[in-house]
Amino acid sequence: MAQARKVATYVLVIFVLYTIINQPARAADLVQVGFVGISNAAKSIGQFMHDLVN
Repeated sequence: MAQARKVATYVLVIFVLYTIINQPARAADLVQVGFVGISNAAKSIGQFMHDLVN
């Protein structure tokens, strides 16, 4: 199982590097989408806590 995890990690790293090298604009878009998703999740949690307190 540990060997499979190591192989999956290497494959993921290779894929990320390949995407960054061959399509930097697309890679930047994907990073932006990820940060927007994290930001929206944080806002939703903040709104939930605010509503919970009130």
